[in-house]
Amino acid sequence: MDKTKLLWGAGLMFLALFVWFFSGSSDNENRDIIVSPERGEFNVTVTSTGELRAKNSTKIQGPLSARRAGIWQLKISKLVPEGTLVKTGEFVAELDKAEISDKINVADAELQKSQSEYTRTKLDTALTLSEARDQLINLRYGMEEMKLKMEESSFEAPSVRRQAEIDYERSIRTYEQAKKNYVTKEQQSIAEMQGVAADLRQKQQRLEVLKETMQQFTVLAPSDGMVIYAKEWGGQKKIVGSSVSSWNPVVATLPDLSRMESITYINEVDIQKISVGQSVQIGLDADPDRKLTGEITEVANIGEQRPNSDSKVFEVLIVVNETDSTLRPAMTTSNEILTATIDNALYIPLECLHTKDEITFVYKKNGFSAVRQEVNIGMLNENEATILAGLNEGDKVYLSTPKDGESLSLERLEKTESEEQTISAR
Repeated sequence: MDKTKLLWGAGLMFLALFVWFFSGSSDNENRDIIVSPERGEFNVTVTSTGELRAKNSTKIQGPLSARRAGIWQLKISKLVPEGTLVKTGEFVAELDKAEISDKINVADAELQKSQSEYTRTKLDTALTLSEARDQLINLRYGMEEMKLKMEESSFEAPSVRRQAEIDYERSIRTYEQAKKNYVTKEQQSIAEMQGVAADLRQKQQRLEVLKETMQQFTVLAPSDGMVIYAKEWGGQKKIVGSSVSSWNPVVATLPDLSRMESITYINEVDIQKISVGQSVQIGLDADPDRKLTGEITEVANIGEQRPNSDSKVFEVLIVVNETDSTLRPAMTTSNEILTATIDNALYIPLECLHTKDEITFVYKKNGFSAVRQEVNIGMLNENEATILAGLNEGDKVYLSTPKDGESLSLERLEKTESEEQTISAR
């Protein structure tokens, strides 16, 4: 009887210990989140924020002859609201005319002065040539008079005859010299008139250019479309009061909404993963439930420093495959760029990975206990990492550090296995 009671007591104690052990283990498992490696398609993506714009657009420009007019900066004084639908030839913007009006007044005064100079020079040269022609006529008469005197002196003394001959020869030389001087004066007059005429034409052309440029200060739509403000170098939109450079006098654009693209900027860490032709999943902040597809068409070779950015970024253009009339320029997009795909990969969440002393490991469940298992990882995306060695599909891995995790034993990979897996991954 005593022996039976002892056996029953021992059995009850063993049962209590058994229940306590497994219930405690179950509590630990409930506290610790355990996952298993998954196998399947693994996608490596880079996400970024972008902005829609039309792939093709018509520029609405201010005066193209502003540089010829000597105007380098033009200020916008009037501008239709962004998004306005305009027809060809309709008003879009007005540029400040104060500077060009002053230039026109100065040019007009200079033209009048040049016209007066032209008239004065014309009268002076005409008078000079008229006097020179009168002188030639008088010299010719004088020469004929000397000839008559020489003929009349034929019956006079030899000295008188000789003097008459000398006077006649001198009158001939004087007349011939006067004829040469007249040709020179005529050439001088022509050159002088050409100079003042060229200056007059220059002043006239200057005034014409200024007046033509002033007409272009009223900016009209070159075609039908929706007005979208142009952007300055810093990314701000041009508004009333903004300046327009004569080197790039674009005030606004008329986008072709049938073909859109997203312009985004990728940081210098991820740009090596990006290349032309990669596919992109595009989301719209304005309609989160809507998804579009795209393809990278251009990747900048040189980085730039964007406002409010501490690192260099590279401009990337993504053409949107779908055509939709509801898409509008300046809509914010979320771009998920697919940079690589592994068809049959073993992967785990990034939270499972730990690193110490340059060794990457996970906490793996081993029976009723756990171990630190070294792993060799391959490609990573934003949420998961591929496993090249150290885990199998059926293994159980802790998502967080288990109790007393630092004291658990470390299971190292065999060196040959790790090296082979690394080489094959490359």
